[in-house]
Amino acid sequence: MPYASGRVIHDADAHIMEVPGFLEDYLEARHRASVTDAVLFPRHEGFHSTRLKADSATEFDETQIMLRKNWEALGSSSRQDRPRSVDLLGFASQLMFTTALLNYSSVLEGGRDVELTYAVARAHTRHMVEFCSVDRRLLPTGYVPLVDFERTERAAREAIELGAKALMIPSRCPDGHSPSHIGFDPLWAIAQEAGLPIVFHVGGGGKLLEDAYFNNGLPPVPDFHGGDDNFKSIDYMAIAYPPMKALTALVVDRVLDRFPSLKFGVIEQGASWVPGWMRNMDSAHNAFYRNEERLQKMSLKPSEFVQRQIRVTPYPHEDAGWIIANTGDEVCLFSSDYPHVEGGRHPIKRFEASMEKAGTTEVQKQRFYCDNFIDLMGAGLAPELRHPVQAAA
Repeated sequence: MPYASGRVIHDADAHIMEVPGFLEDYLEARHRASVTDAVLFPRHEGFHSTRLKADSATEFDETQIMLRKNWEALGSSSRQDRPRSVDLLGFASQLMFTTALLNYSSVLEGGRDVELTYAVARAHTRHMVEFCSVDRRLLPTGYVPLVDFERTERAAREAIELGAKALMIPSRCPDGHSPSHIGFDPLWAIAQEAGLPIVFHVGGGGKLLEDAYFNNGLPPVPDFHGGDDNFKSIDYMAIAYPPMKALTALVVDRVLDRFPSLKFGVIEQGASWVPGWMRNMDSAHNAFYRNEERLQKMSLKPSEFVQRQIRVTPYPHEDAGWIIANTGDEVCLFSSDYPHVEGGRHPIKRFEASMEKAGTTEVQKQRFYCDNFIDLMGAGLAPELRHPVQAAA
């Protein structure tokens, strides 16, 4: 029996675990000397040969589907095995993200080599689309930098032409302009016309905290994995700040108002912050309404734009039932983070426990597990996957 059974569940966050050399087939030759394995895997040199132990789909122990993580998980780096992993997981679809290129793409956003930034974005999209081409349930994200207005427009069109089902942008604010700058209106128009969402993902926010926060005079603290290159409790708390700031600019500068069918997803950045953020935006709307014409022109309150157009993924360890009750039924999405360790061994169990405690209704659960994802993805989700009855079959 698949891990997810008894209802239709769409997974809003799943990953490829890339291995050295993966980008060579997708990046233009003139840039390969700049984007080496040492750059993409700076702290894992030489470890893949011993840790890349996932069984083939024909030999895999099905009981291990949620227990084997990262490079050891079925289909994590082998696209041929990924369909079998989706079968065992039981999800109707998975929105797919890179692992190796998340932080690196954000670093490029803050650099000076604009050509390289967009070249890596093209390679990213090609890589994602080809990996996902083995199964229609795998929905590839294309990457669109926000460094240069004209290049961004071209990158969005190219990503859609290649087959991307969602356009990922950085939550990090560009150095010279707001993400809400009118120069990005072609990007929003392209996505809205195509019926595809814009998504943010953890790793796209750049450096979250100054190094000084980790110099407390005490011994070093291990990260979530027991190492030193991932989030710890203090910088985990700052994960939501970049998307919160970016989305506030998009709401206040009326991007969502001017593009009412455009959907935004906030992936793997938690959701406990969303209820307070919604109230704070409404408070700011009330406080500054008299003197800001942009606020006076809004057709809805800021929180109502969130409910209409923004979707977020709670972490399994968060109180998802409380979040749903305080954001509205339309906002929250299920995600597994497969095959990352952070997703846990049984996210459905943890979400269900939280929702039972909060008295979440069956209608609200249906939206959380299925309907809100269908709404987010729009034309990016094939009709046969969009319809719950057909997807369940």
